[in-house]
Amino acid sequence: MTPKRTAPSRISQLGAAAGLAVAAGAGAVAYGALIERNWFSIREESLAILPAGSAPFTILHLSDIHFSPGQHKKVAWLRSLAELKPDLVVNTGDNLSHKDAIPPLLDALTPLLAFPGVFVPGSNDYYAPRLKNPFTYFTGPSQSPSDGKHKPVELDTDSLFGGFGAGGWVNLTNRAQSIPMKGIRFDFSGVDDPHLKRERYAGWPRGAAGQDSAPHLKVAVIHAPYQRVLDHFTKDGADLLLAGHTHGGQVCMPGYGALVSNCDLPTWRAKGLHDWSAGGSTTPVNVSAGIGTSRMAPFRFACRPEAVVLTLTARA
Repeated sequence: MTPKRTAPSRISQLGAAAGLAVAAGAGAVAYGALIERNWFSIREESLAILPAGSAPFTILHLSDIHFSPGQHKKVAWLRSLAELKPDLVVNTGDNLSHKDAIPPLLDALTPLLAFPGVFVPGSNDYYAPRLKNPFTYFTGPSQSPSDGKHKPVELDTDSLFGGFGAGGWVNLTNRAQSIPMKGIRFDFSGVDDPHLKRERYAGWPRGAAGQDSAPHLKVAVIHAPYQRVLDHFTKDGADLLLAGHTHGGQVCMPGYGALVSNCDLPTWRAKGLHDWSAGGSTTPVNVSAGIGTSRMAPFRFACRPEAVVLTLTARA
C-alpha cells in the first residue's frame, strides 16, 4: 500500500526557509571574511587637470590599510604596488589596527617609501579600534575613540609618522607644503582627522610674489570626507581632493551600493571619483574604498579593497 503524502506544514516550511536564510547569511559572512577582504584591486581613474603642456602624472592613493601583524597577503600586495612606479604616493590615513602593527607595516611599505609621498592621519593612527555594535553605524557616525566605559588604547603615532618621514614622505597634518615634481609645483594642504574634529586649516603654501603664474596644482588631502571639509577646500580653490575613511561602505548591497558612509557624505559618494560643488566652485574628489578593515569587523561584501591610480593629464 502506497503511503499517503501530506503537504508540508506551515511550520516546517518556515523552518526550512529560516534554515536557508541562516545558511546563506553564514556563507556570505564566510565569503566576506575569507575571500573578498583579501581580494585586493586597483581602481584606475584619469583627470585632465594639469597645466597646459604638462606631461602625465600618476598618483597612487592609499587609504585605510588597517594593518595587523600576520596579514601576509596584504604585505605581499602592498609591496607589489611599487611595480606601478607612481610619481607620488598619497596616504589618507587609518594605517593601523593593532598596537604592534607599526614595524611590519613600515616593512611592507618600504618599496613605496622610495617614491615621493604625502600623508595625513585617521583616528586609527592614534587609537586602536574597539569592538562596537555594527548597527550603530546606521544611527550616525561616532566621533569619539572611547565608548564611554573604556579608555581608548593609544598607538605610537610618533613612530609611525617618524617611519614615514624617514622614508621621505611629507606630513600634512594641519600643514601646507609645496613640492615641485615633473616641472609642476604641487601645493598641498592637509588636515588632521575630521572624524575626530581635529582639522585645522593651514591655507595654501605661500612663497615668492607672482607664484600663482607658475604651473601649479592645489591638492587637498584629508582622511574623513565630511561635507564641511569638502566645502572649505572647494571654496578655497582646490584642484583635487583626496580622502578615505568610508571603506566604500564595506558591506554593500549588490546593485545598490553602500548602506553607510560613517560620516555625513551621501552613501552614493562613499567611494569613487565625483565632483563636489560649493560656493560656486566645483572640485573633483576621489574617495578610496580603502585597503583593510578594522580587525573587529574583518569582512567586506560587494566592496573589494582597493588602491587607486589617478593619472593626471593636461587640460585641453
